[in-house]
Amino acid sequence: MSSCVDKGERPRILVVDDETRIREACRMVLEEMGNDVVLAADGEQGLTLIRERHFDIILVDLMMPVLSGFDVLSEVRFQHPDTVVIVITGYATVEHSVEAMKRGAFDFIPKPFTPDQLRGVVAKSLKYTRALQDIADSRSRLRVMVNRLMDGVMTTDSEGRIVLANPAFLHMIGLYGEEVVGRRVEEVIFEEKMRRMIDEALAMPPDTFTELVQETGIEERDGQPERILGVRCAPFRGRSGANIGTITVLHDITASKKIERMKSDFVSMVSHEIRGPMNSLLMQIQVILDGLAGEVTDKQREILERASGKIKNLTSMVSELLDLARIEAGLIAGEREEMDIRRLLEEQVAFHLPAATAAGIGMRLEVLPALPKIPANPQGMEEVFTNLITNAIKYSPPDSTITLSAATEGEYLAVTVRDTGFGIPEEDLEEIFTRFYRVKDSNTREIHGTGLGLAIVKSIVNAHHGSIKVESKPGQGSAFTVSLPINGS
Repeated sequence: MSSCVDKGERPRILVVDDETRIREACRMVLEEMGNDVVLAADGEQGLTLIRERHFDIILVDLMMPVLSGFDVLSEVRFQHPDTVVIVITGYATVEHSVEAMKRGAFDFIPKPFTPDQLRGVVAKSLKYTRALQDIADSRSRLRVMVNRLMDGVMTTDSEGRIVLANPAFLHMIGLYGEEVVGRRVEEVIFEEKMRRMIDEALAMPPDTFTELVQETGIEERDGQPERILGVRCAPFRGRSGANIGTITVLHDITASKKIERMKSDFVSMVSHEIRGPMNSLLMQIQVILDGLAGEVTDKQREILERASGKIKNLTSMVSELLDLARIEAGLIAGEREEMDIRRLLEEQVAFHLPAATAAGIGMRLEVLPALPKIPANPQGMEEVFTNLITNAIKYSPPDSTITLSAATEGEYLAVTVRDTGFGIPEEDLEEIFTRFYRVKDSNTREIHGTGLGLAIVKSIVNAHHGSIKVESKPGQGSAFTVSLPINGS
């Protein structure tokens, strides 16, 4: 039975006392306050009324024959835990009042009491009752809202026991109609990665707050198809900053992942089918340019060389599209090994220095501090820095300088490729990592490219759980900084 305090009805109050004078005095005062008052002459009558209906407040005398106020209090706590109980003490000692408070009484009032004392303690109790009802209503509304969410939501306490799990969450992990509240996480969730995330969130120190994000697969079970879920897990913190539990949110990304896979497969298939004929066409054009098919006039040579250049650009685009398809399929970042970034950068500078020198551009590697090895895919890292250095050479005029540097920054290893070239306008900075996007101005109009290089760089870095940022001003050059986690996570 629910409280009537929140429904605009008069609060219901039960007075249980074996003294007629006390009962009638309470009735008079409480009805003047606008309450609906019911009287009981002893504990047994009081319990009968309590079992029949719900009361917002119960005033009960501690010292009564047959059934004491303690007996009534225990039954009220069992039947209606949200009912506020005020004990009336007459011959009882202070110790009895304290004991009643320990057993769940909200307050006490000693005999003899004045009407003002009674009004005061009842008014305080009504205020408390309304606050409890507001909390209950808020929790009810929150539960309804959470249950209607399309995303799965589960909360646990600090011991790893489930406090709440909405229907979407249970559906996503393959449970139907099971009661999980109160059970331990490991009894309900069998996916190891998700359980580790919850354990990690629970163990997170008070001075750290990180939302853990991963993707996980749920195997086909009980006729339900395999699912791919995006999992986000974070700790709940109390006022003291200590962990009081966790919240885990699941988002079903199966459909989007399948679409991405189909798109990558399609791009890979088309690119593979196109690259062969284009390479063959390039070879045939080169045969003509070499004069093996007869004499070639200057005009014909100019047209064929222009066509050859366009086909080479298309071939580069096809190769880079295939690279993107491999990255998105997880093939490049999947196999990792401990890499010495110092050695990689030295090799990159040595490899690209001739091209930079031919373009009249200086290139150097700054003196590096001691750098830790990082788990990374060698092919992916080579592709990242090859793209960045090639771009720096391509978009820098003669007499420019390209500088490579590296340092540890917290849990990350940061590598910067800096040039003093043309720079990037501010309005283009947010778009340069978008596929096929190229900065076009008076300095770059004649520079050929596919617009896929930086998209590939960002994809590889993301696959390594790193980040890339750029700082640039037109006419002053650009600085690309790649940050990679030292522990690989």
